Amino acid sequence: MASHFSLSAVSLLTLLSLLLTATASPDTASTVIGATYSASTAATYPTPPTPERVASAVSSLGLSSLRLDVSDPGLVRAFLYSNTTLLLTIPNALLPPLAANRSNAMRWLYAHVVPFFPRTKIAAISVGNDVLESTPEFSQFLLPAIQNVHLALLDLGIRKIAVSTTFSFVNVVTTPFPPSAAQFQDAPLETVIRPLLQFLRDTNSSFFINVYPYNIYRLRSEIPIGFPLFQEHPFSFRDDMTTGVRYRNLFDMMVDAVISAMAVAGHENIPLIVTETGWPSSSTDPREVDANPVYAELYIKGLLGHLRSGRGTPLRKEGVPLVYIYELIDKQVRQGRNWGILFPNMTKKYKSIDYSSESDSVLGGFGFWKMLVGQFLVFAFLLRGNAAISLL
Repeated sequence: MASHFSLSAVSLLTLLSLLLTATASPDTASTVIGATYSASTAATYPTPPTPERVASAVSSLGLSSLRLDVSDPGLVRAFLYSNTTLLLTIPNALLPPLAANRSNAMRWLYAHVVPFFPRTKIAAISVGNDVLESTPEFSQFLLPAIQNVHLALLDLGIRKIAVSTTFSFVNVVTTPFPPSAAQFQDAPLETVIRPLLQFLRDTNSSFFINVYPYNIYRLRSEIPIGFPLFQEHPFSFRDDMTTGVRYRNLFDMMVDAVISAMAVAGHENIPLIVTETGWPSSSTDPREVDANPVYAELYIKGLLGHLRSGRGTPLRKEGVPLVYIYELIDKQVRQGRNWGILFPNMTKKYKSIDYSSESDSVLGGFGFWKMLVGQFLVFAFLLRGNAAISLL
């Protein structure tokens, strides 16, 4: 009897060990999840949230990173000694002086980076935001400004902060479908994008882009609503006939369109970071019936589930390393679209969504069942052990 117990105990312990190991570590590398904190949204508040309150909200949501579209030193200070990484942004208006003189880049770094880094985990700096759309007259200054910021960081002995700039998908990519046919638009390709891609390769930096399936869905009436919302329906797919790849969601299709465009430009292996993506939960335009909280929750939940699956995209199996949800908080006043994952009072809009960057939430997904089976095996093992002891 004792021998039979020992053999069963070994089998149970072996299975338990495998289950607990699988539960404790992700099945695959997962994407880091962040959010954007928008200064223009904060400006709609009579009294914007304090930096400390923003930092607390980010921590309570379990977000691993925060993108600041305006780099307020007070906000950067609020993340001292936290585990949250920051992506800072330099305003478009500063591009001409930054391009003209490296000392101007040094001056900006002394105000926004040097007092805090590395105690604040500043991971990257975006020099400008959607320059080609919002301030196209500054496009000639973009690459020289980026280079001066990079060189100024090296002068300071800082080599762990990447430097890039942020583009909008609809302003730089010719078409989302088929992805294999995508290219960068002719106007900015030779003067801005191709030289930038070379710089990113040389400095081991990433290509930053805003990806909004909502905007493509509104432009293309033939797209069924389930396709951008990650809904798995029998006919919710699109085939790229050139590559033979089947796409199950619009996000992957747009990401692969960017990767194809980079490949055509000669730089297919540069990492890609999605600096903005989201779905509006409301709009003051009565024609935007799809801007509603039900669809917004479906999009974010579907996006996070897809990113955590570790499947990547058809053209980039390792996936996108970092995705920022737009945006952290709603506007205080009702104007235009609202994208926030928090209400103006800083409470969660979508109660069931876990924003942490874990591939298996402890209380959700397959991780829960692995934990439950593990607990059952412990209980069975103890019962079996007690029975064997009483028989000896």
